[in-house]
Amino acid sequence: MRSELSPSRTEMEQAFYHKDASYDGVFFVAVRTTGIFCRPSCPSRPKLENVEFFSTLREAIFASYRPCKRCHPMEVYGALPDWVVSLTQQVEAAPNAKITAAELRAIGISPERARRWFREHYGMTFAEWCRGRRLADAFTRIREGTPLADVVFANGYESHSGFREAFGKTFGVSPGQSQTSDYIAAQILETPLGALLVGAVSEGVCLIEYTDRRMLEHNYATIRKRFGHPVLPVTNEQIEHLRDELTRYFAGTLTKFTVPLVPQGTAFQERVWSELQRIPYGQTIAYDQLARRIEQPTAVRAVARANGMNRINILIPCHRVIGKDGQLTGYGGGLWRKRLLLELERTGKLPGIEAV
Repeated sequence: MRSELSPSRTEMEQAFYHKDASYDGVFFVAVRTTGIFCRPSCPSRPKLENVEFFSTLREAIFASYRPCKRCHPMEVYGALPDWVVSLTQQVEAAPNAKITAAELRAIGISPERARRWFREHYGMTFAEWCRGRRLADAFTRIREGTPLADVVFANGYESHSGFREAFGKTFGVSPGQSQTSDYIAAQILETPLGALLVGAVSEGVCLIEYTDRRMLEHNYATIRKRFGHPVLPVTNEQIEHLRDELTRYFAGTLTKFTVPLVPQGTAFQERVWSELQRIPYGQTIAYDQLARRIEQPTAVRAVARANGMNRINILIPCHRVIGKDGQLTGYGGGLWRKRLLLELERTGKLPGIEAV
């Protein structure tokens, strides 16, 4: 059954004809003559009379279609690759152990692939990610009162001077000054809508971004600049609080988040973001309504820009703002995510994301 938020047949045909990637995940295109299904942006060009459209992966698979090997539609929802999950679990199990290029190759992962993936998703290479993980552990141990010599040895450094240099380069302070310093904890959380890169300082969450969003690296650099703290691949109390609430939100059992937020924008942006948080769960408003609510009725475009600059997705619910005509408008995470978030909040469940 077609959701009220799904595009019409005409809209899907136009998106498919123009290979519009913004519709990837909103619907899927199946080709009767080949028995495969694709993303709307797939470069293949079957005749329109030979295709049919499905709203979900589940529907396409249950109709006996196979995923296209060219556009990989099964990966459209952004799940972390198995090799990344395995590699990060290995690091978490022994954060102070160093993984060499030879060891990566031995488990079937090229160092170049690891470097590129972590650079694209974390803004740092795999080696930098591992080093940051070790130094974050050192940072915590020093704060807990562990003798510096024990910390240096546990983190694999051969000398105090080498450790102090690496520590100072990362945190901007010496180990002895770390009691008054802070950092931004960052983790990738898997969700039914794909992986999220989340960041949090001790006061609250400051970043929730889809890892496939093109502005991700810019937003990552922005929070680092605004807070003046290094970003380290570790968790903290705020991230674990967020992890729990996101799990319940996607299960349809949580309608109001309580984890504290630290948005860090301009005064106007924060005013817009604050108003966004007042939109009730399961409801939507238009941009002009949002502008009137902040008593800036002529600032619709500025409100839209502030909406687009939101760096804390889902919890600052910019997905609840739609077009004046009731149609879905742009969303940094993709229209398919916006549609599914609104479906979740309307019905209490995510359509078509369940296991197939």
